Amino acid sequence: MQTLAPSLDDIERLAQAAVERLPALFRDHLGTVLLRVQDFPDEETLEAMGCESPFDLLGLYQGRPVGDKSVELSGALPDIIFLYRRPLLDEWADSGEALETLVTHVLVHEVGHHFGLSDADMEAIEAAAG
Repeated sequence: MQTLAPSLDDIERLAQAAVERLPALFRDHLGTVLLRVQDFPDEETLEAMGCESPFDLLGLYQGRPVGDKSVELSGALPDIIFLYRRPLLDEWADSGEALETLVTHVLVHEVGHHFGLSDADMEAIEAAAG
């Protein structure tokens, strides 16, 4: 019996469930942030992020952090959190971690960027949390 790999829709359902588990304070600020699940980042994104392989990037926040928003920015593109299915599945297979846990971790990381946290900030928070 062959089992199919989780689909784009499966990953999106896991991500939406993760959003629903976030504290209300965070969810309230995510109302206008779009969630997009794609198989891979596009070439432009890979180049901009300095990635050597399309499997190097699991997720990406694209937009202005909450603290940088301004009325003067009307007409700006919406904020988007991207999750990349194939790199996520590769990490899932390599790590043995539950897919739901991995998707949640990457989503929360990108939500952190939406709130203006750097990678270093989030690493420090994770280290402090154990």
